[in-house]
Amino acid sequence: MSWRRFVWLVVATVQMVALTCCGQVATDAKAGSVSTQRPNVILILADDFALGDLASNNGGASRTPNLDRLAAESVRFSNAYSGSCVCAPARAAMLTGRYPHRTGVVTLNQENYPKLSRLRLDETTLADVLRANGYATGLIGKWHCGIEPDYHPMKRGFDEFAGFIGPNSYFGFRLDVNGAVSNGNKGYLTEELTERAIHFVQRHHGDPFFLHLAHYAPHRPLEAPQELIDFYVDKGLGQSTATIYAMIEVMDQGIGKLLSELDRLDLSRRTLVIFASDNGPDPVTGTRFNLQHRGMKYEVYEGGIRVPLFFRWAGQWPSGERDQVVQFIDLFPTILDVCGVSHPPKLPIDGASLKGVLSGASDPLSRPLFWQWNRANPNYTHNAAMRMGNWKLVKPFVTRKSNPKDSDLNPVMFDLSAEEPEQRDVSEQHPERYAEMLKELNAWSRDVERSRKRKMFANGQ
Repeated sequence: MSWRRFVWLVVATVQMVALTCCGQVATDAKAGSVSTQRPNVILILADDFALGDLASNNGGASRTPNLDRLAAESVRFSNAYSGSCVCAPARAAMLTGRYPHRTGVVTLNQENYPKLSRLRLDETTLADVLRANGYATGLIGKWHCGIEPDYHPMKRGFDEFAGFIGPNSYFGFRLDVNGAVSNGNKGYLTEELTERAIHFVQRHHGDPFFLHLAHYAPHRPLEAPQELIDFYVDKGLGQSTATIYAMIEVMDQGIGKLLSELDRLDLSRRTLVIFASDNGPDPVTGTRFNLQHRGMKYEVYEGGIRVPLFFRWAGQWPSGERDQVVQFIDLFPTILDVCGVSHPPKLPIDGASLKGVLSGASDPLSRPLFWQWNRANPNYTHNAAMRMGNWKLVKPFVTRKSNPKDSDLNPVMFDLSAEEPEQRDVSEQHPERYAEMLKELNAWSRDVERSRKRKMFANGQ
C-alpha cells in the first residue's frame, strides 16, 4: 500500500469514527458495505474497434460472448462518441475531460510528431486525481500520450505501468514495465495484457483501485493465433477481416477472464466497469461491417467517431440503452462524480458528469459537441464537425497527408434522424441553422487553438 493511500485511509477512519459517534452511519452494515465504499474503476479501451464488430450487432459473424454479456448488463449509450477519429487525441480527451486540442495531443504517430502527440504537463489526468484520493492506479497497455521521460505514464498519475508506448508486434513483443524495458516476451500480446490486468486486481483488491486496460487489439499489425484466423476464413471471410475478428475474440476471452476474477474476489458489486473504443475501423485494413455508418477512422463522419460505450456497476444502475449524446470528455467528470471525488480543476473541464443519466435520470444533456483532426498541425478548415441534437455540421475530410492546405470544400449539414444519416446535405433547407452551427464551430476552433497555444505553467511544458 502506498503512503498516499495509507494517509487517506487514516483520515477516512477518523472521519468514520466521528460520524459513528454522531449516529450518522447507517446501521445496516450489509447494505452500507457497497453503497459507502468508493467503487473500483476498470476502464477498458479497445483500439480501432467498430460497433459492427460486436457479434450482437453483426449477426454472429464474430464471436464476442463476453462483450455482449457485458453490454447486456450495462448502461449502453446509443449516441456515444470518441473524442477524436484517431487514437492519441481520443485518449487525451478521455483522461482529462477536455477537448484534445487543449491538451496538446492533436495527432498520432509519436515518433514523427512528438510535440503534437504528448499530453501537456500542465494537464491533470484522471489517474492524477484518483491517486491523490487514495486509489491504486495502473495502466496496462497503450499509453500514446508522450514518449519522452517526463511524459511517461508513471509521471502522469499511474502507480504502475505495463505496456508499450509506441508500435509493437503481437508476437515477440517488447514491453515497458514500470520504466524498464522487457524484450523478447513470448506468447500473444493481448493475452499478456489480460494476465497483467488480472494480477493488478489481485494485488489491489483490498484498496480502491483504478485500472485502465488499454488493449492494442484490433489495431495493426494484423496478427492472431492461426487456428482462430482459420475459423473465420472457413466461414467465408476475407483474410483481413478474419484476422481482425480473431484478434477481437482473444480480447473478448480476456475480458471474460477479468470479469470472472471480479466475481471470484467478490468485487463485481464494488467495481464500475467501462468499455469503449478509441475510434472507428481502420480503412488501411479494408472495409468491414459497421452498421450503417459512413466513414472510418481518420474521418469525423459517424463511422470514424461513433463508438460503443458501456457502463456496468452491478446492483447500482439498471441496465439498458440511453439515447443521450455523450463523448469521451464526459468520462473524467463522470468517474470522479461516481467515486465521490471532489476535484476543483485548475483548467476548465469540457465534459459533463453522466452520473444522473446512468442512474436513470432523463436529463437530455442538450449541448454542442465538437471534433477536428488532421495529421500534424491543426487546420480547422479540414475534417471538423459539430453535433447539436440530431443536427450535424461537417467540414469534409480531404486527406491523411501532413499539414494539408486550407480546404475549399463547403461545409455540409446532416439530419442524423434521417433514414440514411450523412448521405443528404440539408444545409439549403435549413440555412439559418446551418449558419448558426458554422459560426459556433468556427468559434470553438478559435477557442481550442488559443488554448492549445497557451503559455505553460511554471512547472509545465
